[in-house]
Amino acid sequence: MKSKKKMNLLAKQSASGWVFLTPATILIAVMAFWPMIQAFIMSLQTGSSANMKWSDPIFNNYTRMFSDKLFLTSVKNTFLYLLIQVPIMLVLAILLAQLLNNKDLKLKGFFRTCIFLPCATSLVSYSLIFKSLFATDGLINSILVHLGILESNYNFLGNAASAKVVIIIALIWRWTGYNMVFYLAGLQNIEYSVYEAAKIDGANGWKTFWNITVPLLKPTIIMTFIMSINGTLQLFDESVNLTNGGPANATITMSHYIYNSTFGKGVANFGYATAMSFFVFVIVAILALINIKVGDTRD
Repeated sequence: MKSKKKMNLLAKQSASGWVFLTPATILIAVMAFWPMIQAFIMSLQTGSSANMKWSDPIFNNYTRMFSDKLFLTSVKNTFLYLLIQVPIMLVLAILLAQLLNNKDLKLKGFFRTCIFLPCATSLVSYSLIFKSLFATDGLINSILVHLGILESNYNFLGNAASAKVVIIIALIWRWTGYNMVFYLAGLQNIEYSVYEAAKIDGANGWKTFWNITVPLLKPTIIMTFIMSINGTLQLFDESVNLTNGGPANATITMSHYIYNSTFGKGVANFGYATAMSFFVFVIVAILALINIKVGDTRD
């Protein structure tokens, strides 16, 4: 009798669990997975709007990507931003979080707000601000010329290398505070007694940070790393509003090129744009999986 009652209770608990899960599962299937399936079907087609037809051969859009020089340039630019900006941003974020987690620091709230404030700035607004700052007659040029670092005004946004540097600086300024908040939350969940015990054992600041803080923040670091990779691979606003992909498409990103292929100049090609979007999706999924596997310390 007891075993039957226990089975009935487990069955009721399982049924109630499915009752709560079913609406969310249906919503995810309808709002996420079904559009993905439709998008994949579209990626096998060519044309625009009502004139869509199957590609011949069927995977023509996918093979076309790897012979498209402009798309390959956008891939190279995006990964350049990823490899330089993401590590610098995350290292700065974790160092700032460590500094602002000091219980003896005065005006902590003020400093935290100042560092986080760029995240509250509109993506378009901050891109336009940086465009103004680094313009030929902008503030940065005025300061550098006044200090004698430059002899005359330099066209930062008109040179491919310097334009990429400006985008990287803008990204670091915009997103460092955002990631700092996650690290700060993680640090506040670490008992201060752990640091006191390490100090008693003779551990210096660097050893404490490397052997205590970093391991305990590992799940947060992995999460921010995945989010940063995802965000950078879909980088759009800075390329469009800061440099407009220029000079001569030298700073264009994958999302910017996908947008141009869909809504930009020339004839829109929804199938080809969707195929490129799927390429970005696969890259994001692979890199996220690698990060999760590397960060999984379970046996």
